[in-house]
Amino acid sequence: MAKETSWPERGVVAATSGGASAVWGECKGSGAKPYLAAVHLDGPKGTAYKCSCPSRKIPCKHVLALLALWAQDSVAVRDDRPEWVTKWLGGRAARQAREENGAPAAPADPEKAARTLRKREEAVGAGMDELGLWLRDQIESGLAEVPKHGYDHWDRMAKRLVDAKAGGASALVSRLPGAARGDRWPERLLERLSLLHLLATGYRAGDALGERTRGAVRAHVGITTRVEDVLAHGERVRDTWRVLGWRDTFSPEADMRTRRLWLRGAGTGRTALHLSFARDGQTPVTPFRSGTDVTAEFAFYPDGHRIAPGHDGDTGPGTPPEGGTVPEALDAFAAAVAEDPWRDTWPVVLDRAAPAHDDRWYLTDPDGFALPLAVAEPWQLLAVTGGHPATVAAEWSPKEGLTPITVWDRNGKAVSL
Repeated sequence: MAKETSWPERGVVAATSGGASAVWGECKGSGAKPYLAAVHLDGPKGTAYKCSCPSRKIPCKHVLALLALWAQDSVAVRDDRPEWVTKWLGGRAARQAREENGAPAAPADPEKAARTLRKREEAVGAGMDELGLWLRDQIESGLAEVPKHGYDHWDRMAKRLVDAKAGGASALVSRLPGAARGDRWPERLLERLSLLHLLATGYRAGDALGERTRGAVRAHVGITTRVEDVLAHGERVRDTWRVLGWRDTFSPEADMRTRRLWLRGAGTGRTALHLSFARDGQTPVTPFRSGTDVTAEFAFYPDGHRIAPGHDGDTGPGTPPEGGTVPEALDAFAAAVAEDPWRDTWPVVLDRAAPAHDDRWYLTDPDGFALPLAVAEPWQLLAVTGGHPATVAAEWSPKEGLTPITVWDRNGKAVSL
């Protein structure tokens, strides 16, 4: 994208002391409107980025292409600049001034925010309608034709969803070629097509869905809820939260490491999820230590599970959480999937669970029920328990198996795995 022809409008905002203060440009996309990208080079807190594309990468490819052009002296200083650039830089300067003066942030215009959200939802709705028609075409043409399709076949729909501001749905479509490989690929592909169809149908259902399911649909489609809105209007639950543990996953496409930290309310039994992200080579933020108890009030996102960061609470030594049997763990997962059918992981706590080996490793409960372990050789779990029954917190995924994240030894001490 670092081609001058892709950026018919671009420019540099000169700094008062010389050099460049910001670089901006309008990049031609697959839709009618260009992507608006800008970089604040000498911001009060370092370099900042802005782009109107729905990519979750920061900085996105448009910002990187703009910087590449600037580094090649292909972006000149301009006295004139679009209103959106002036507004963005002015907003950053105003926020910096408020922070330095200790003044509270100016209240947002609720009517403008409502109009913006309404336009976004209309665009997403049109994109999901097209997705529904496209999915019907895939089924009517037959899965036997899938191996003949190149990546362009899938990318066209993914790009259309990007233009419709449905980045989450676009990412799901982009993963379809990976499902059409290997053994039993028709089953995997049909499952993913079905989940996409369910997502499009769920979005059209709107308020007819339950509150949590509707929140999950909007999140999977790509309509995010701001942290400020969650803290101001989200459901709040106060409890003593047992920290079950955390697990890291890495996405090569986004070059991003995600840390899922799970908590469970001792009084309410509510499950809470804290998400944090970091670039490869960096460590995501972990606000709570495994095995501790946190007495706090959490603000929940609309899906009813994820919690907003920025909470205060009292942290102290914890006791092992209450565990259950394998059937109870599967029932809990089924209840979670009933609210969010696109969920593929869920935390479970097994009481008096012991490792066992047959053709592979399992974790068994006292009644003899077992779940397969995702790890091929659970040596760390065996080292902590000595093979004896223990309380184990784990993530369950029907596709991957059981991934232990914390085990409590005989003395009740939590050990992260």
